[in-house]
Amino acid sequence: MELHIEELVLHGFSSADRYAIAAAVEQTLSQLLMTQFAVQRVPRSFSESSEHARLDAGAFNVAPGANSAAVGSQIAQSVHRGLTG
Repeated sequence: MELHIEELVLHGFSSADRYAIAAAVEQTLSQLLMTQFAVQRVPRSFSESSEHARLDAGAFNVAPGANSAAVGSQIAQSVHRGLTG
């Protein structure tokens, strides 16, 4: 499986945190998808190659003082819900 996120648009975060947030998104999203595929069959939406022009992963609340890893994890969970329904 290959997943490519061309652009992740975040509002309200420092540009200095972008690489740490992106790394946390990648790591957590990979873990979520691998766990899902190990426990369940691959969803039909993943069985064929597809491209989505846009995926709205919704909104989430960030706890005050949350670090980049926590923020990236929340983003990954939102993206995962958007991908898997």
